Amino acid sequence: MSEWYQHAAAVLPNPSGNIAERRMAPPALAISTVIFALKPSVNSGRPTLWLPLVRRIREPFKGQWALPGGPLVHDESLQEAASRNLLETTGLAPRYLEQLYAFGGLHRSPSQRVVSIVYWALVQSEEAELPGEEENVRWFRADRVQGLAFDHQEIVDYALWRLRNKMEYASIAYHFLGEYFTLAQLREVYEAVLDRPLDPANFRRHVTNAAGIEPSDRYLQGGKHRPPRLYRYTGPAPSSTTAPNSTSAENRGTP
Repeated sequence: MSEWYQHAAAVLPNPSGNIAERRMAPPALAISTVIFALKPSVNSGRPTLWLPLVRRIREPFKGQWALPGGPLVHDESLQEAASRNLLETTGLAPRYLEQLYAFGGLHRSPSQRVVSIVYWALVQSEEAELPGEEENVRWFRADRVQGLAFDHQEIVDYALWRLRNKMEYASIAYHFLGEYFTLAQLREVYEAVLDRPLDPANFRRHVTNAAGIEPSDRYLQGGKHRPPRLYRYTGPAPSSTTAPNSTSAENRGTP
């Protein structure tokens, strides 16, 4: 069993004591992460949006799929905890890691009160190979997951909504790509995340007129036709970390 799976499947231990004692105990804190990557579709081969999940090996929700996560320890910040947890559970160290939301609904866990600080991360396709992938650690199409443990379905849906909205006004799409990319590759990123086709001519016109993207003197080699030009993003990087005290605390939550 992989180190990732052992760490991520056991989010928090069940508290001891009776119901009254559990009601008096302070809420536990945990960190979870939604990790988005582009991987080829099995049917078309075109990029689609995927995320890794782990299968729980203990109650509650034994046997169901869940987001990777772990407890928050005392001697690290939220950002440090998210980065450490992500590295330990997946081996990934993405350049884009942002605080998504604080999920803390009263009935999100049947065994104890847990407030989770959820982060979301974007990784490039070549970074998305998981050395610990096995029967209980698997990539899933982000828009097709269902029946997740706890309130993880709600978290994934919210993360997808947030990502799609940021695609409309931020430079977040470039975190799925390498330093150099073709306009067709960039359009495939938008189509994969937004889950709809885009007109190539209109997209090209919009992108080439936007600030922060510049043509290079390089071309993509290896094709049968005239090699397309490679572009670079030269604009400001989007903020990838929210302030530690800016976490919302509405009733959404997940262990």
